[in-house]
Amino acid sequence: MGTFKIEGGHRLQGSIKPQGAKNEALQILCAVLLTPETVTIHNIPDIVDVNKLINLLSNLGVKVDQLGPNSYSFKADNINLNYLESEQFKIEGGSLRGSIMIVGPLLARFGRGYIPKPGGDKIGRRRLDTHFEGFINLGASFRYNREDHFYGVEAEKLKGTYMLLDEASVTGTANVVMAAVLAEGTTTIYNAACEPYLQQLCKMLNRMGAKISGIGSNMLVIEGVDSLKGTEHTMLPDMIEIGSWIGLAAMTKSELTIKGVSWDDLGQIPNVFRKLGITVEQQGDDIHIPAHTDGYQIQKFIDGSILTVADAPWPGFTPDLLSIVLVIATQAKGEVLIHQKMFESRLFFVDKLIDMGAKIILCDPHRATVIGHNFKSQLKATTMTSPDIRAGISLLIAALSAKGTSTIHNIEQIDRGYENIEQRLRSIGARIQRLDTN
Repeated sequence: MGTFKIEGGHRLQGSIKPQGAKNEALQILCAVLLTPETVTIHNIPDIVDVNKLINLLSNLGVKVDQLGPNSYSFKADNINLNYLESEQFKIEGGSLRGSIMIVGPLLARFGRGYIPKPGGDKIGRRRLDTHFEGFINLGASFRYNREDHFYGVEAEKLKGTYMLLDEASVTGTANVVMAAVLAEGTTTIYNAACEPYLQQLCKMLNRMGAKISGIGSNMLVIEGVDSLKGTEHTMLPDMIEIGSWIGLAAMTKSELTIKGVSWDDLGQIPNVFRKLGITVEQQGDDIHIPAHTDGYQIQKFIDGSILTVADAPWPGFTPDLLSIVLVIATQAKGEVLIHQKMFESRLFFVDKLIDMGAKIILCDPHRATVIGHNFKSQLKATTMTSPDIRAGISLLIAALSAKGTSTIHNIEQIDRGYENIEQRLRSIGARIQRLDTN
């Protein structure tokens, strides 16, 4: 188990470039299974979850060539479907949440797709119903082995249809879209997710020869085609990492520039941070955060009531940044209610922040009220364990702002979502060291 040792309380300075988007990568990489032709992808983040998926695709028979840092080519012209029924696949597929998105492309192109119960963050129940109900609507038969938690879908030929998704699931929408592009006839998906990363997937599929309209809306219309060709694609910067660096700058009173953020794809993110009192300046396609030497004050609603920050489907605020918002609020002037609607276990890391001196009331599994210190009482260093990716980076930000030296264990969780994080943080002045405690 790896460990970070962090000497907090130091101001940072300089610029940092966000990695490619993790959540986009997990969709885009699975789409290479839809064609036997070469697909070249750039700006792939070098992180554990993505590397696991690339390894899984290779074991499935995809020819994978690394062209340079963060650039790969993929050619799925000789897929070994027997791998899907192997013990190795049950282990590898079960260790990664994103593995669920190979099912749609495999079902569309080869008539069958299997997956063990996917792993990933322990942040609460994450249903797969939207994925499989979509496949069933397209004409697939579904089976589930309860003994080894193994899912399967099969179909001789998928048929286009109208469907209303039970929730605007990003991965569910992506999976159903990838199945529908090779289905016979027209598929209409209502209550579709419309996040920028899903838009990226749809645009890439259209370049491959798919016929998808309504991109960016909650209704997608897909005219099925017989086959898809190869293409080249560059991923967006990771909006969650961008939000993390905004939070880091505010908490450490640092002046930072975040380079190449793709402003048009950030949605509500800048506005939510501004409501927390943080100055977010646009400089071309960069974000500049000046040093908040006098702190930052949380706004109230126009009737004077306490600000609530809640997650919602795009273009609402992403749930992946609520942990960051919560940490930022611990040193703000004012109060805020954090409402995490999607996952019932994501706020359970707040006990670590309370140990550091934060004033947080955990109202229930979904809501926490934070009373900010206004930097009058600095967080205190402590020893922590990272429970998931987003809580892990939030605890890291707290440690970098705290007085003294903190230790964070289980940093493999952070590595799942953040590329070369200690080197990048050291480049802007952070005092962080990786220790191997095995």
